[in-house]
Parts: sequence; structure tokens; C-alpha cells
Amino acid sequence: MTDPATHQPVPRLATALRTHTCGELREEHVGSTVSICGWVSARREHSQHLAFVDLRDYTGKVQCVVDGAAELRSEYVIRVTGRVSHRLEGTVNEAMSTGAIEIKDCVVEILSQAEPPPFPLDDRTDTDEMIRLRHRYLDLRRDKMQRNLRTRAKVNSAIRSAMEGQGFLEVETPMLIASTPEGARDFVVPSRLKPGAFYALPQSPQLFKQLCMVGGIDRYYQIARCLRDEDLRADRQFEFMQLDAEMSFASQEDVLECISEAIRAVVRAVRGEEIPEIAQMTWLEAAERFGSDKPDVRFGLELIELTPVFEATEFNAFKAECIKGILVPGGAEFTRSRLDDLTDKAKRWGAKGLVWMRVKPGETGGVILDSPVAKFLSEAECSGIIATTNAAEGDLVLIVADQRPRARHVLGLIRLDIGRPPVDEGGLNFLWVVDFPLFESIDEVTGHPVSAHHPFTMPHAEDLHLIGDVAEGGDPGALLNVRSQAYDLVLNGWELGSGSVRIHRGDIQTQIFQLLGISPEEAQAKFGFLLDAFRFGPPPHAGFAFGIDRLVALLLGEENIREVIAFPKTQSGADPLTQAPTDLDPAQVAELGLRVLPRAAE
Repeated sequence: MTDPATHQPVPRLATALRTHTCGELREEHVGSTVSICGWVSARREHSQHLAFVDLRDYTGKVQCVVDGAAELRSEYVIRVTGRVSHRLEGTVNEAMSTGAIEIKDCVVEILSQAEPPPFPLDDRTDTDEMIRLRHRYLDLRRDKMQRNLRTRAKVNSAIRSAMEGQGFLEVETPMLIASTPEGARDFVVPSRLKPGAFYALPQSPQLFKQLCMVGGIDRYYQIARCLRDEDLRADRQFEFMQLDAEMSFASQEDVLECISEAIRAVVRAVRGEEIPEIAQMTWLEAAERFGSDKPDVRFGLELIELTPVFEATEFNAFKAECIKGILVPGGAEFTRSRLDDLTDKAKRWGAKGLVWMRVKPGETGGVILDSPVAKFLSEAECSGIIATTNAAEGDLVLIVADQRPRARHVLGLIRLDIGRPPVDEGGLNFLWVVDFPLFESIDEVTGHPVSAHHPFTMPHAEDLHLIGDVAEGGDPGALLNVRSQAYDLVLNGWELGSGSVRIHRGDIQTQIFQLLGISPEEAQAKFGFLLDAFRFGPPPHAGFAFGIDRLVALLLGEENIREVIAFPKTQSGADPLTQAPTDLDPAQVAELGLRVLPRAAE
């Protein structure tokens, strides 16, 4: 049997108790006697003796005409045997895939009784998330959760097919490892056999996949579970799944093409769509145009460079390193309270303030700027703002003057606050962001640069001379101009994942460690097993990883990844279903050689 929509084989779902599933019955089954199993979704009295019972399983619902259904209750598990019939004219339900048929002459067997559920198991009723998570096993019966989890499985299957089709080998890496510095806090596991010592749960398989390259695996992939003890939010959980990949003898473009092919396969499998070639944008362009390294390119409101307009300004607030603006078409209608709210947000996000300017018609023609600061600006500056932003009557100009990174960052957040569409609007806009800085800042105390990624990221070949100059005593500030061979994949303003070409040359790695202030002894203590392996002929290699939870959520139009995870944690890190985290039994604590300090008062 073949699915007419996908032309793929349909698995045989008949079992000892059923001949068909609820949602697969169609008009071609009319006249057949079938047995189906599922949960009672609804019961509607038709007469004194007859009732319409909607029976539900994961494939959908079907209407059963039942004689003597008084004892059936919501969520009872039943088996129905009967004859598939056409519905009467005028009673077809177009909203149901099985709406043209019903099952008559039903024999009902109650397989399991059920108490009334604590919330309606339909997608029409909003239920408090804590109640849903406390009874997650019931929440999973809802159509939306069934769709989400089955889509997730489809994504995993498409990823595996795409990666294996490109010659990647699936290798499982360990879950109990030594603690490594990867930016976030580790979850740690005490060792019973070695009291006082601890394993760490992997934040990613990074070092092990590089060891696979040393081991000649050539192309590695894994759908890996990763764990990071960090604050939770809509797109972050303690536990998450990612596609993890590494390639030997490969360039950045090789990695981007292989991962792009996996993404194309996923979108094809889930949406039946073909996505165009994924565009690339440098990190610097993303920062200057969108104020973000994960730009949402579904809408405009791009940042506009206004610094040259104020080169000779007398207005002290605009005597800054960088002046950036946003043109909001029609934004002159913003109320003063909304403008004040945006100003408060800009200050909370680190700016000294936010200047707003309404564009209004001038008394003698043209347009003028209506703003509390307009009186401090020269006519040339006002004209420069209008010309540079292409402002027209009814528009709004928002301006931040500050250090360049802060001005970009704050206006980028303002841009999202004003214009970002819902996650399920505007289609799928994938984007590769490339050429990230190798270092993000210079530590004012130590004078050492701060790595923007892990310390094994390969610099751009064209920028190696800057590293050499600083190593020989040059200005450390020049290191902020060094580009890395690092790249991120962005979808609709969400960072899906990141990767880089790795350092495989010992001389470059030694130079990077020295610049970062990592002594040979410290490097050996932190990364010894990887550095030792690199003594034995590491191939040039590069890799990538992207978050599967985030990708599935975006494909389904979900704002929160909890909606695509079977058993997630709340934002506080709690599990309402199992009540984790919980206290350990004192005997277990003693066996592990641990002493638990008194808990701080909440």
C-alpha cells in the first residue's frame, strides 16, 4: 500500500486487536467490516439508544454509530468492530479526513476505563502549561502534540538519510566524560567507584568528533544529546538534540554544502518544498545592517549609517563613535507612550538613550523633523538625516549614538521589538553568517584577547599576519580585526547552529594559546587528550552542529521548543511530571562519598 500524498510505502498497522487505524478509513473501505481501537474523543446522543462516538488514535478520528453507549465516557479505551458506511447526504464532515464515512452496526469492547481528564484534550482550549506538563502523558494525546513529535521523527529520519547519502558515518560518543571548558556550566555526575571525582555530561561531542577525524573516520555525524546547565528560555533547554558533523580534508564551503543538503532534505520531507540555495552574509554586514549576528531578514527596518551626517555636530549627544538610525515607515503615528517605552528599553539594553524624530510636512513644502532634539541640530544635519534615510511624510526615525557595537546591538533589538513578525509568518529564510571575528574583545586586566569561539577555530589565512604581528609585540587591538573560519546557520532570526574550520597545525595552535594567555601546562590540563592525539597526524578538518529542537519548532511555527519535546523542563528547570530535581536518599549520598550542604532559604 502506498500513501497517495508522498508515494511512500505505508507501514502495516494491523495488529491482533485492530484491522485498521481510525484515521486511515476512507470511502474505498465502504462495505468492509473493520476493527479499530482508540480513545473516546466525544460522544453525542442521537436518540434514546443511539449515540455518535468519535474514536481517536494517533492517525485521526472516525465517527462510530453505537447502540447503547451510555456507559462510555471521555478517554475510555475501546475496540469497535463494525461496517464502514457512507454518511447520509448533508452530514459529511469536511473538517475530518474520515468525514465522508462512519462505522455502523458497532460492537464495542471496553479495553480500559478512564477518569475524567484534568483538561480538555483538544486544540481549541487553552490550558495552563504547568497543568499540561504535569499530565504530559495526556497532553501528548492532543492532535498538535502528535503532529509535532511525528514531524520531529520525520526530521531525524531525513537528516540520517541525507548525511548517509553524503558518505557520513554515524558514531556514538560517550555521555560520561571529563569536564571541559566550553562556555556553559557542566552537569556533573559523581563517581561511586572513585569517591570525590566526577564525570561531566557532554555539552557537545566537539572534542570526540575531532578525535574521530584523527582516527580516520573521515565523515562523522551523530544526532547527539547535549546537556548544558544554563538559564532556560523559549529556545533553550537543559537537554537538547543536535545534528553533529565533522569532515576531514574539507573547507568551509564543503561543510556548508553538506549541511545545506541536510536542511533541504528536512524541508522537503516536512513541507514538501524545495528551498533555494542558502544565501551567505558576513558577520560584519549582519551587524551593520541588522544589529545582530542572527539577523531576521523577513522584514526591513535595516540599520542606516548616520555617522558622516554628524561629523561636525555641535550636539553633544551625537558626538559619538557611531550613530545609527532606523526608518519606520508610517511610524509618526506612534504614541508618545510607545516612544517612551522604546526609549526605556534602549536604556535597559545599554544605550544612553534613544532619539526619535517624526517626519512632518514643512510649512513651505518638503518635510521637516519634529523631535525634542531638533532645535539642537543644524539645518544641514536635519537635511542629511532625511536624505540618508529617504524619510517621507508620516515616517519615524529612531537614532542611537554610542560606541559602534552598542549602537548596533541596541538598534537591532529595537528593530525586532517594532517589526518582527510571528515565527510562522514570512516563510523559511535560511541564512549562512560567515567570517565571524576570531576574538570578541581585549581583556582590560590581562591584555589578552577573549576568544569568540573555542580556541581551536582556524583564523582566515589572509589575517594570519595580524596574529604574527601581535605575537611579535604589536598592538593587541589589531586582533579584533582577525576573521575566523567560523559560520552560523540562521533561520528567521533564530540561530540554528554553528561550526568552524579547526586548527590542525601545531604552530598556529601554539600561537593562539599564547595570545589567549593559556600556558602549555594549562592547555595540557584542559585539552590534553586532544593535543596528544594531534601529535599523530591530524588531517585538516571542519565541522558543524545545529539544534534539532529549534529547527522543528520553526518548521511547525512554534514559538517555544517545549512544544516539540516529549518531556521538557519548565523555564525554572523543574519537571512538573516527575517533580525533578529531587533529594537523594541519604544512603545513596553516603555511597557516593558526598556531603550535601543545607539548602538556602527560598
